[in-house]
Amino acid sequence: MAEIEDAIERADRESFTRQPPKTLKGQIGYLIRQLGSAKAVAQEIGVTADSVNRYRRGARKHARPDVAAKINDAVRQRWQPQVRKRRQQQAATTGGITVETRARFGYTAPIGTTDDGRFRRLTVHLPPAYAQRLFDARHAGASDQQMRQIIAEGFKEIYFQDGGGRAMGLSDVTLNDIDYLDLDY
Repeated sequence: MAEIEDAIERADRESFTRQPPKTLKGQIGYLIRQLGSAKAVAQEIGVTADSVNRYRRGARKHARPDVAAKINDAVRQRWQPQVRKRRQQQAATTGGITVETRARFGYTAPIGTTDDGRFRRLTVHLPPAYAQRLFDARHAGASDQQMRQIIAEGFKEIYFQDGGGRAMGLSDVTLNDIDYLDLDY
C-alpha cells in the first residue's frame, strides 16, 4: 500500500484554492481542454472517443463507477499544478512538513537499552530539508518504503534524538505497520 504517496496527494488537494469540477460534463470539458482532444481523453480514461463526446454533450450523465473514478483521478492530477508546486516549494525551502502518524516504530539502540518496537502516535514537524528529500524521492519514482525511510530518518533526528540532545547511540529507526499517516505543509 502506498501510504506516503496517498498522504502527499491528500495534502496537495488541501492546497487547492478552487474546487475541481464535480459534474461529469464539467470534468470531461476540463480534461478535453487539458489534453487537447476527445481522443486523448479517451485513451487516458480507457473508453472510446464517442463515449467522451457523449459525456461532454451531456447525452450520458453518469459513467460506470470504474470510469468515473479514472475521470476523477485524471482531473485531480491535473488540477491547479502551479498551486501545488508553490506549496511544495515553500515546504521544501522554508516551511517544512508536519507528519502525523500512528505506526510501529522500531530502532537499533546500544546494548543495555530497549529496542523493542511499539506503536506510537506522533505529530512531528520536520524541517524543510526532509520535505525536499521527500518531494525529490516522489518525483524520482521512489518506492513507498524509500519514502518511509526518509520520514523515519526525520523522526530519528527531531523526535528521538531531539535535534542532537539525547539518544545519540540510536543508529536506525524504522517505520512499520502504519495505522494512518497524514502530511501537512
